[in-house]
Amino acid sequence: MIILAVESSCDESSVAVLKDYKEVLSHIVLSQIDIHKVYGGVVPEIASRNHVVHMTRVFEQAILNAGIKESDIDLVAVTRGPGLIGSLLVGINAATAFAFAHQKPIIGINHLIGHIYAANLEHEMKFPALALLVSGGHTELIYMEKHMSFKMLGTTFDDAVGEAYDKVARTLGLSYPGGPIVDKLAALGKDTYNLPRPFLDKTKFDFSFSGLKSAVINLVHNAEQRNETIDVNNMCASFQASVLDVLIEKTRLAADTYDVKQIIVAGGVAANRGLRARIHQEIPNREIIMPSMKYCTDNAAMIGAAAFYYNDAVGPLPNYLLGGSSTLNIEEL
Repeated sequence: MIILAVESSCDESSVAVLKDYKEVLSHIVLSQIDIHKVYGGVVPEIASRNHVVHMTRVFEQAILNAGIKESDIDLVAVTRGPGLIGSLLVGINAATAFAFAHQKPIIGINHLIGHIYAANLEHEMKFPALALLVSGGHTELIYMEKHMSFKMLGTTFDDAVGEAYDKVARTLGLSYPGGPIVDKLAALGKDTYNLPRPFLDKTKFDFSFSGLKSAVINLVHNAEQRNETIDVNNMCASFQASVLDVLIEKTRLAADTYDVKQIIVAGGVAANRGLRARIHQEIPNREIIMPSMKYCTDNAAMIGAAAFYYNDAVGPLPNYLLGGSSTLNIEEL
């Protein structure tokens, strides 16, 4: 099966062509990071306008790079949510128009499911599995009994982990996106600031990072009031140590409780080098898989990988349905 996949939920315009769920024939990601960096974050209006400008060219380049004709495509897949409404609509409209023009079936894929299935591009999923989904907008532990079966075990009560990274980076005067910078500086520092570990109820799987973020902000503010200097490397190391302690301990607890065969780490924060190193060291009794760096952040290849299994489980949607709700709760599957 040849799948044309489209992702435009935030500020990446991405189109990929896959053969089944593993062989990536082409993969185009046009990032807008340099455009939004000056604002310290993604501006939705600017993001959607840039999708409009570039989407057709990204489509054409992906098909050209794959070495196929439009007639070779068996299925079109597109991110239908969650994400920025304007950005999503550009991708949905482009994918729907392409599917209609070439008389191809089309599938709308939940963005979060796409992140989970990014790991399946280079690894084989084994069930039952536990997915730790960590990104700028989400922090979740999800139990999977089989393909396209999802049970939410825990989520964040406030800030997602990636959001907390960006806010801490801004507090420390670091540029956007903050997550990779904090991760890099953490490796140069030491955990000297003794930040809290927000475990909440240690018998449950939910998260909360707003208090940790506030602790960093208060420390920086108090230091400024006393004309003291914050050691940025050490603060990054302390913040990351707190975050990773919580993420890994909750993941271990859930993996043991549900006796899973495999742990999947996915989402943009799965690119965090500290997390990638520590989770293997601290949960040695479970197989752990995660996407390579290029598939951690938003991309269309992950949408195509998820679409292969979604097509078997649910089947394609009539084109007109993609014009409806732009979000799909993970529980709805």
